[in-house]
Formats: sequence, C-alpha cells, structure tokens
Amino acid sequence: MLLRPGLENKEYVFMFPNFDKLVHFSIFLALGFFFRLRFPRFSFLYFSLILISYALLTEILQDIMKLGRSLEVWDAVADILGLSLSYYIYNRYNKN
Repeated sequence: MLLRPGLENKEYVFMFPNFDKLVHFSIFLALGFFFRLRFPRFSFLYFSLILISYALLTEILQDIMKLGRSLEVWDAVADILGLSLSYYIYNRYNKN
C-alpha cells in the first residue's frame, strides 16, 4: 500500500488536502497496535527502532522507486505519530 504508484483523485467527496497524511497516520496506528499485540514484551526502544525504521525505509523507497510517489517528511511525521499513539493506547488499556 505504501509503495504502490500514487494517484491523487480529487473527485471523491471524502478527499481533502493532505488526506494522505491521515492515511499514513491510520496505517501506522494499526501497524503499531497489532505489533504490540503480537510482541507485548518488546520495550519502547525496540518498538521504536523497528517500526520507525520501517516507516523511514518506506518513505525512502517511495522516492527511489520513482513510481509516482515521493519522500515527504510530513508523511514520516504522520507515521511516527500513529506509532506513538498506538503504543500509548496499548499500554493504557492493557494492564497485564
């Protein structure tokens, strides 16, 4: 999903400027949450290193592959915010 060719379609009623940032945030929120479910004993450091590396790698690959997508710092920020919120939500509601 993150590496497929990008097509901005503005015909849909739900599209708005920077909609892709919301998509990035949502994808990484879900990814981080499911990662925590699968690996609950990983510390915040390991969680951050693995998933932030993945987020940055996908941004770099979007630029390198030249398939209509590009590296955007704000996409990476949205990814990291989604991961951070997922870590917080998991820890807040999982009292094991």
